[in-house]
Amino acid sequence: MSNTDMNMRGKIIFYEEKNFQGRSYECMNDCSDMSSSLSRSQSCRVESGCFMVYDRSNYMGNQYFMRRGEYSDCMSMMGMRDCIKSCRMIPMVGIQL
Repeated sequence: MSNTDMNMRGKIIFYEEKNFQGRSYECMNDCSDMSSSLSRSQSCRVESGCFMVYDRSNYMGNQYFMRRGEYSDCMSMMGMRDCIKSCRMIPMVGIQL
């Protein structure tokens, strides 16, 4: 896979509990409703790319920008009132992170 392909792809892993505990769900593209995969998502790890996450299904509610890194407690780190319910990958064409 070329560097260009890698910059256009992203990977985020959501966890049901804080500190990357509980069941997990890997996402490599847009997901409008994670409730069928996880009952809630309170922590996540962005392995590559950037994502916009939302506290309601169908890309609604408050939104938060997430770049590569670890987010052990999304509710306290970002001031979320609820857990993450949907996400969109942000294409990073021509941008190196």
